Amino acid sequence: MRLLVSVLKGAVLTAILLVVGVIVWLSVAPPELLRVGTGYAAKMVCSNVFLAGRDPEAVLAIDVQAPGHPLLKLIGIAVDTENRVVTARMLGAFAAGTAVYREGLGCASVPDGDVEAARAVAVPSVPPKPAADPATPWPAGEQTGPTDSRIAALLADPALGGPGMRAVVVVKDGRIVGEAYGEGFSAKTPLLGWSMAKTVNAAIIGRLVQEGRLSLDDDKLLADWTDAPHASIRLPSLLAMESGLEFNEDYGDVTDVTRMLYLEPDMAGFSLAKPVLAKAGESFSYSSGTSVLLTRIWMSKFPDQAQALAYPRTALFDPLGMSSAVLETDTAGTFVGSSYLYATARDWARFGQFLVDDGVWNGQRLLPNGFVTAMQRPTAASGGRYTEIQAWQVGPGDEPDESFGLTPETFWLQGHDGQVVAVIPSERLVVVRLGLTPSKLGYRPQKLVKAVSDALR
Repeated sequence: MRLLVSVLKGAVLTAILLVVGVIVWLSVAPPELLRVGTGYAAKMVCSNVFLAGRDPEAVLAIDVQAPGHPLLKLIGIAVDTENRVVTARMLGAFAAGTAVYREGLGCASVPDGDVEAARAVAVPSVPPKPAADPATPWPAGEQTGPTDSRIAALLADPALGGPGMRAVVVVKDGRIVGEAYGEGFSAKTPLLGWSMAKTVNAAIIGRLVQEGRLSLDDDKLLADWTDAPHASIRLPSLLAMESGLEFNEDYGDVTDVTRMLYLEPDMAGFSLAKPVLAKAGESFSYSSGTSVLLTRIWMSKFPDQAQALAYPRTALFDPLGMSSAVLETDTAGTFVGSSYLYATARDWARFGQFLVDDGVWNGQRLLPNGFVTAMQRPTAASGGRYTEIQAWQVGPGDEPDESFGLTPETFWLQGHDGQVVAVIPSERLVVVRLGLTPSKLGYRPQKLVKAVSDALR
């Protein structure tokens, strides 16, 4: 009997020590996968609360936990509305992830938790832009006419809109002919475009090229790239995702992309240190790290950070009337040109119309001649799927656009979880579709775009 008691006591003590050990481990050195999860949760909730005005618990449950990794269901959040800080923790106590809102810059993930240091980033030196006039016709204002009867039935079809649809806007000949919104969303809700930001970031580079501040022939693009082979990398190879730089874009674990977005305060610093694995132009490798490097490159053309941070507003968003657009930065103050642009569906449509019009707005050329054409031109290294300048020549999925009956001229902005802007210049047609639609659901926006195209002919 005494032996049994001793064994039981030993088992209990072992269990207690094991639990204590796990608690200490999670408190002192939590696994990076857990930190990625809490960092992601904090960032998503922060942006959707302070930019989009959504309920934090709804964002956590619907946007973060429902479509994501099972471990995300163990995360809880705390929102400090006064200081505009969101903290996420695993099981309420471990692997804290932090995000902070900064006026004009949106929310930034703060991997080291030093919120005050994150607040030290310069503020864009531009006055607030008034919202578009509701009485002025779109795109100069927000007034839209009645939905085209040919489009109304299409927008009411859930199969075309797809699961998790949050917004659809159809633009024909420069005017909105139809729009639809999911429950809880409206024409005033800024929505995350994910990787659609890459194409907008490329347009910002186009503005600098048009102004003569940047050349597509430049080499030695970064101060850290003074030696071969990095020194010979030029903008065209970066824009086409053919630089040869190492970068793992797999989102299933702690990889380069998840580390960059949620564990690194200086995302560009992390990406520029990557080795070169192939000669420029030889192979295609889709890389969010490359897009963040492009941002660092164009921001380096300004004498100070405040001017660089103001540039997207003054050079692109304000001229196009994209008053809702917020391109967010990392903790170090570099725009996350790969992933983090929030804008209303109508403002995403304004950008699409800008591309339909070949980079001309209100009679003024904002992008160089041929720049939008290069956005449409597919590359050989990508197998004809990606284009020379940060856009897609085919829609989501493995099927060619021709199998849906779309003209090969169609090109796309694409983002995670079902974000697309389809642009067909010859038809003067733009279709914006935003939502929360994981790729595993198999939704294809090409069917919507084809139905709209046919209806408007």
